[in-house]
Amino acid sequence: MFVFFWRKKWFILCMAAVLIVCVYAAAFSAEQVFNRRKPIYQGNPAKKQLAITVNVDWGEEYIPQMLDLFQKNRVQATFFISGRWAGEHQQLVRKIAEAGHEIGNHGFSHPHVNELSVEENIKEIQETSKAIEQAAQRKTRYFAPPYGEYNDRVLEAAARTKHQVILWTVDTVDWQKPPADEITSRVLSRVHNGAIILMHHTEPTIKALPEMLAGLRQQGYQIVPLEKLIAD
Repeated sequence: MFVFFWRKKWFILCMAAVLIVCVYAAAFSAEQVFNRRKPIYQGNPAKKQLAITVNVDWGEEYIPQMLDLFQKNRVQATFFISGRWAGEHQQLVRKIAEAGHEIGNHGFSHPHVNELSVEENIKEIQETSKAIEQAAQRKTRYFAPPYGEYNDRVLEAAARTKHQVILWTVDTVDWQKPPADEITSRVLSRVHNGAIILMHHTEPTIKALPEMLAGLRQQGYQIVPLEKLIAD
């Protein structure tokens, strides 16, 4: 009788332990999903670091020059590429990957994602992932929504495709093609610890980059990959 009672008690204790582990695992999983749903705008504000992201959906002529400038200045950026662009410029996608830059997901057709359903957003992300993987054998894990738009449906789609939504805190607004010195001034006056700087591959951006990168380092900033910025 005593042995039977001891075994029953031991079984109950074991089942309770398993239940506790399952609860904690579920809570951890839920927290991971919740954190993935939250857009990331910047890294650690206590560290003098920043990251550069480049959104790509149109054009091609300035990509090689941008890659050369990044290489000369020892910069690893994150290129957020649309699926349609990746399909049309596979060689350039491979060149970006071979240069050591992270390739992120910018949706397939650059739509206003807030107007799409969860399923439509998932399709945009998945088709882009497929196009980039075909071009450069890289799986995407970061998603920069077009126009910086997001709502619950966008965040749901990103979470379900295992992508972290990335936004920014310093916008070059270079898509408007202002003078190069205006782009440089805007960045150097607004940069801060943990900043994510958004740019595009335009002619004024190419002209602004040398002075901008030099100015950022003169201010004491370390330019790091996005992955490092948001992990520190």
